[in-house]
Amino acid sequence: MGAGHAHRLYVPGASPVHRLPPQCKLVAVLAFVLLVVATPRERIWAFGVYALLLAAVTAAARIPFRTVARRIVIEVPFVAFAFLMPFVAEGEKITVLGLRLSESGLWGAWNVLAKGTLGVVASILLAATTEPRLLLLGIERLRMPSLITQIATFMLRYGDVVTAELGRMKVARASRGFEARDIRATSVLAKSVGALFLRSYERGERVHLAMVSRGYDGRMPVMHDVGATGAQWTTAAVLPLTAALVTLVAWMTS
Repeated sequence: MGAGHAHRLYVPGASPVHRLPPQCKLVAVLAFVLLVVATPRERIWAFGVYALLLAAVTAAARIPFRTVARRIVIEVPFVAFAFLMPFVAEGEKITVLGLRLSESGLWGAWNVLAKGTLGVVASILLAATTEPRLLLLGIERLRMPSLITQIATFMLRYGDVVTAELGRMKVARASRGFEARDIRATSVLAKSVGALFLRSYERGERVHLAMVSRGYDGRMPVMHDVGATGAQWTTAAVLPLTAALVTLVAWMTS
């Protein structure tokens, strides 16, 4: 699996978190998220502890907190849905700031907001400390079928290429005076999409022939060793093990 270009979500660094093998971080994040989801929503203190754990990982990875806060904006649609739940859910009503809200809706909103935010932050940290190509290598190390990882690799590599091609076509249309003002522009845009598909298909055929001519046999050559030692697995396990202890205490006190 050849080297690729750095993704815009990746924050270059040499922290201990950056140096962990990708498969270790993938398993740690997945286990952490599952434990967060399994925590009773009424144990608010537990979610505070989870947030502190993620803050500690952020500090250890030397990722600016502003970067994490800016990227959390991606969950705005879920936040909007959570804020609607107290107004539309049924059940016993309580008064909050002069508003009659559903108690079950409030708990549901808190459940979605807390668990969703923690999961998003964990994913942000994973993407910020691991290059996408290494993530794919880690997934392959975890016994994901190689065909799936190869498809994902090509999507990662050529997504930007196709996007750039679309940009050039847009510039070409604009240079000829085209401007999408009403529904009459639909036919032109549809033809552009068709042309983009044909160009992408032809590029894929050329790339495949070039790979076959260079000895491609169905497997991508591995350029990086992402094997993990026992010490590295132990380091990555600190996050989910601590979260597991918190989850256990939360269930015991529920």
